[in-house]
Amino acid sequence: MTSKSWIGTCVAGALVLTAVAGCGGRQTDNTTDNAGANSEIACTVTSDTRIAIATGNTTGVYYVVGNALATQITQATGDKVKASAAETGASVGNIKGLDKGDYQVAFSLFDSATDAVQGKGSFDKPVKIAALGRIYDNATHVVVRAGSGINSVADMKGKRISTGSPNSGTEVIAQRLLKAAGLDPDKDIQPQRLDLAKTTEGVKAGTIDGFFWSGGLPTAGVTDLFTTNGDKVKFLDLSGLLPEMQKLGPAYQEGTIPAATYKTPGDVKTIVVPNVLLVREDMNADLACVLTKTLVEKREELAKANPAAKGITLETIRRTDPVPLHRGAVAALDKAGAAK
Repeated sequence: MTSKSWIGTCVAGALVLTAVAGCGGRQTDNTTDNAGANSEIACTVTSDTRIAIATGNTTGVYYVVGNALATQITQATGDKVKASAAETGASVGNIKGLDKGDYQVAFSLFDSATDAVQGKGSFDKPVKIAALGRIYDNATHVVVRAGSGINSVADMKGKRISTGSPNSGTEVIAQRLLKAAGLDPDKDIQPQRLDLAKTTEGVKAGTIDGFFWSGGLPTAGVTDLFTTNGDKVKFLDLSGLLPEMQKLGPAYQEGTIPAATYKTPGDVKTIVVPNVLLVREDMNADLACVLTKTLVEKREELAKANPAAKGITLETIRRTDPVPLHRGAVAALDKAGAAK
């Protein structure tokens, strides 16, 4: 393994390296790959390191799985890597925070990650990110009050609709679905840019007519809504909008929300989007390898936190193109594949 000079630094908010030798002097972030792109990857971390994982709303799956992942990383490294999960608005904001160095790992929807590396959509220029791997799929939930008169996305015209937290992957998908249905997201609905908890509260109170949500199955906030409101809410079938959405790229795929998930009268046809776990392109390769190794080896523990994590498989984890796999992740997955 190529030697690295890593010196401790003091950072408020648990962003990068734990202060090992006190403050002062030269400061070096050991989450960055200073050894060069061709250095040997030992897949070990020898210096105390702190990482923040950008997740999503507290009632969503990102937050639940992110907390579980943070615990597994910390335990698997014997506290060498102390990981913590941060509540965020999700995908777009996560990527921007990752780029700025606010976080070291970020959950994101695949369409938002693709926009980031291509410098389009919510991103003015390409963002230098890489993937630790593709994880589970998010199902697009479009839920309305049963008495709202909304039977399709096109029927949302003039209605009070939550499009998700600002700068979230949900917001990206909501706006694209509205446009696919022939609506202007800024003019044709009364947009409510709210997180899932505030959204479901609004639906229960009758101040919101419907909402969009992209999340793993099941999402706790949606489960609570259907448990407490029963037949007062319903899902919309999105299959008719799939062809238009697929014109935007391969991220949008046919999917189903099984009736058993939220105890609905029947299965719901929807659109699913894969998730990816992201890091900066310049993350230290040994650290990226350790994180990916933990992700793969602790899949069963993550699934105990939420069943959606069962979607993390060696068969699909490399499918992140056009988002590049981090070279540390490639090393970990090569070893995992050889051991399979």
